[in-house]
Amino acid sequence: MQIDNRNSADPVVTPERAVAICDRNFGVGGDGVIFALPPVGDTDYAMRIYNSDGSEPEMCGNGIRCLARFIADADGRESGAFRVHTNAGLIVPDLLADGRVCVDMGEPVLAGAAVPTTLAATEGDHVIAAPLEVAGRTWTITAVSMGNPHAIVYACDGADVKLDALDVAAVGPSFETHSVFPARTNIEFVEVLNRSHVRMVVWERGAGRTLACGTGACALVVAGVLEGRIERTCRVDLPGGPLDIEWRESNNRIYMTGPAVRVFSGVL
Repeated sequence: MQIDNRNSADPVVTPERAVAICDRNFGVGGDGVIFALPPVGDTDYAMRIYNSDGSEPEMCGNGIRCLARFIADADGRESGAFRVHTNAGLIVPDLLADGRVCVDMGEPVLAGAAVPTTLAATEGDHVIAAPLEVAGRTWTITAVSMGNPHAIVYACDGADVKLDALDVAAVGPSFETHSVFPARTNIEFVEVLNRSHVRMVVWERGAGRTLACGTGACALVVAGVLEGRIERTCRVDLPGGPLDIEWRESNNRIYMTGPAVRVFSGVL
């Protein structure tokens, strides 16, 4: 959910209050609370987020699209780009004429220590298809940061992931808090449909199983390319809907395109 916080540089609710707001039984309900803040430096706006457990992530790919939709509606704009300061750096969402939002998500971070993970590097300083024992099974992990940490799984026990046979809620917490991820991690499980189309489910750090993760969709395309499984331009199907991701070879930047729709507004 999005809070209009443009009159204050600090979030108007505390992390503890955000937990209560996100409660799906006794609050509004949500995976997190996003704050639209005044600009920082040479930007148009700033964004901060509290997860449903009160923790603060560096960035949120779905959240930045929601922020762009909110700003466009508030400013009466039908299209155009915004420069947004986040805790992961400058992010530039662009509201397209068809209502979707294309976001320049920047360059992926691949050095294992910077993701961060203590898993042994497999190619240079990159962690690509590295084995990790979780819940009595051997999973292959590629580590990518999109300003926040991701562990991407395409295979388990030597076989490709099949999402319909996977109990994400059973294994997700063990990945998130595993000792090889000192800042905890988001974990994406990916099933390849073809080289330009995949399915993904996610266990998000601080929020649990969610319907979508924009930074995770970007990270899994990077991981899939590095593992030789998919192309640089790929459709990612998430439980909440599809995203189109491009890891552009010319500039090493990742572009995420997807919808953002106002569902309701109110006063808390």
